[in-house]
Amino acid sequence: MIFVTVGTNEAPFDRLLEALDALPPDMSLFVQCGASLLRPSRAQCVEFLPYDEVLEAMRTADVVVTHAGVGSVLTALSAGKRPVVVPRLRRFGEAVDDHQVAFARKLERTGLVSVVEDLVHLPDALRPASAAGIELGPSDRFVADLRAYLDGVIGPPGAGITPGSRGS
Repeated sequence: MIFVTVGTNEAPFDRLLEALDALPPDMSLFVQCGASLLRPSRAQCVEFLPYDEVLEAMRTADVVVTHAGVGSVLTALSAGKRPVVVPRLRRFGEAVDDHQVAFARKLERTGLVSVVEDLVHLPDALRPASAAGIELGPSDRFVADLRAYLDGVIGPPGAGITPGSRGS
């Protein structure tokens, strides 16, 4: 079974959902469609799932396909999956900017994910060798790289908070 999640973003991700209809008919699909109204024809679809059900779906899936949201990617990794990551793109109205592209490419360079930017390549990325599981152990370098990336995108912890502004 292939589990696909578009995360909890309020923007539709129809481009990914449309691509699922082009997959071979023998691929079983369970799709969390989010805000999209589009439903892949051969898929079992739900709008949203509670976190524990997303985690269980990822654990039991043969392959996980996700947008490049930090939470979705880290959840897939914690479930022992090397996810196939499809970044949301600004030009299609899927995100406010292209931050998911930079994040996905960074993770791909570390070997933690497989990135599909052109959905014509999605079927190839779903082959078992491409979507093999992953075992994560402590990685100070990964944590430091992820922290540096997030600090660059959203600023370091406490950025913009002035004394007395919390809880006031």
